[in-house]
Amino acid sequence: MIDNKTFIIGGIVIALMIGVVAVFMASSDPDGLESTALVVQGQKELTGATPENAEIQEDLNGKFSYESPMPDYSLGERFGPLGGIVAIVAGTILALLIVVGAIYSIKIAGKATK
Repeated sequence: MIDNKTFIIGGIVIALMIGVVAVFMASSDPDGLESTALVVQGQKELTGATPENAEIQEDLNGKFSYESPMPDYSLGERFGPLGGIVAIVAGTILALLIVVGAIYSIKIAGKATK
C-alpha cells in the first residue's frame, strides 16, 4: 500500500507534467467563448477560420474589469514557451496551496467546534 505523502507527491508531479505538456498542445485558435464573441461582433463567420487581426472589443465603461497576471497561460511574448511552462507550474502550485489552506481551515474549524 502507498502512504499518503507519496500519493500526494505523485499527484503533484502528475499535475505538473500534464500542465507542462498542455502548454505545447494548446490551440492558437480562440476557444468557444472567444470564437462566439468574434462571431457576434461580425469579425468571424460561424464556420470560418479566425482572421489574423481579429480582436474582441469589450465595452467596459462603468463595469468591473481586471487584467490577468498570466494571460493566456504565459508571461508575455518575450518569454515564449518557457514563460508558459513557468505560468502553468506557478498556477498549479498556487491552486494546490489554496486547496491545502482550505482543507486545513476546515480541519481547524472542525476541531474548534468539538
